[in-house]
Amino acid sequence: MKRLSLFFISILVSYVFMAMPVYAQNFDFNFNNTMTTNCGPAFADILLEQSNFLPCLGGPIALCYYSGPEPETCVLRPEGDIADCKCQLIPYGVYFVDINAILNLTIYNDTIEHCGPTGSDCRHLNSAPVCDEINNGTFIRGAEVISTFSFDCIPTDGIGSTNCARQEATLYAGCMTAPCTRTEEVGIVKCECPTFNGPFQIALKDQMCNLGSDMVWSAAFNTNNDTCKDTCTSKTCTSPILPPDVCIPDAPVSSGGCQLIQDPIPTPPPGIDCSKVCKEYEDSQDARGIELGFTCDATLCTSECNDRELVGVACTGLQALGLTEIINLEVAAKCSCCASQICGCDANPRTEQAIFDLNKLQRESEITPQCDINDTLCGENSNNGGSSTCALAPPGTQNSFPIYILLLGLVAVRMFMRRRSG
Repeated sequence: MKRLSLFFISILVSYVFMAMPVYAQNFDFNFNNTMTTNCGPAFADILLEQSNFLPCLGGPIALCYYSGPEPETCVLRPEGDIADCKCQLIPYGVYFVDINAILNLTIYNDTIEHCGPTGSDCRHLNSAPVCDEINNGTFIRGAEVISTFSFDCIPTDGIGSTNCARQEATLYAGCMTAPCTRTEEVGIVKCECPTFNGPFQIALKDQMCNLGSDMVWSAAFNTNNDTCKDTCTSKTCTSPILPPDVCIPDAPVSSGGCQLIQDPIPTPPPGIDCSKVCKEYEDSQDARGIELGFTCDATLCTSECNDRELVGVACTGLQALGLTEIINLEVAAKCSCCASQICGCDANPRTEQAIFDLNKLQRESEITPQCDINDTLCGENSNNGGSSTCALAPPGTQNSFPIYILLLGLVAVRMFMRRRSG
């Protein structure tokens, strides 16, 4: 038995060192070909315990959780060591990184040193070094987006588990932290996911483990899953499951996110400096004069999978900012998209108009904005009921057509066409 175990380990180690240098040459980074767990290397996407998931806030990121068969396929290259996966583009939001599956060796070592080998020392948003590297676009040179995990599309696409651990070993794509590039298809990116041959779980119920032909699943392996159940628990799922007494700000409530605030608005938690909070909102102003912290709060926490482009308009640019005190407040108060209301921060007129327009677009997409839930972040229409004017344009362009309006218009047209085709 001991010889058999040693034989299996030797084969596994040989696979790691023979197959992966080909993948590492495609991008300029220090590829992690180490055995990050006893069950496999970094590209096997192994989950040992729930603390392995490191929570981050930012983006953009790719969601490959549902990729495999049509329409979001994972197609093997002829050599079989990489699968080209179509994945969903998530512009901004809460996402998670499996600490065992960090493909950049330098960043993996930094994260292990800071968070501990299981990730248990990095339970707050953006406390892990890997979050900053992804948000700053420095995780892998040449990659436009990095694949991680997000709850964003679970209400639409569902979540479950098909256990392929007892099936005959077959290839699957380990997409966690894989590099991705944008495509011409709206909302879709292409991720280059390394493959691994071994047991795995699929994120949906009642699926075929072997897709046949040249397609494979994007999958992972939870070592605690020793059953063939199709339900998700903390021991069987390959997605984060939070304890009942824990919530993560700005994540969907149905998946362990914190609630929106309700009237009466609570006082700031002890140790929070509201002057710093409001300064972070003020410093989030973009070239158009719009304070993205406010527009993102108004949109993100009520968003759904069908309005990701709207979240992109509202939030893109925030990933480059720290927002440390805002995050600290929301963690301490256990609420989502709530820091400006608790500290009484005021948005400028241009931002108020942008919030008003974003709320209107969410309603048109049959999404209830935060304004209609708790009467906060409602914005203000400075155009007496008319459409947006140059108040939303970049400074110095009073006589030109506002770029912001054009972006919102394109989003509205795409949402209309999707509903029509549905």
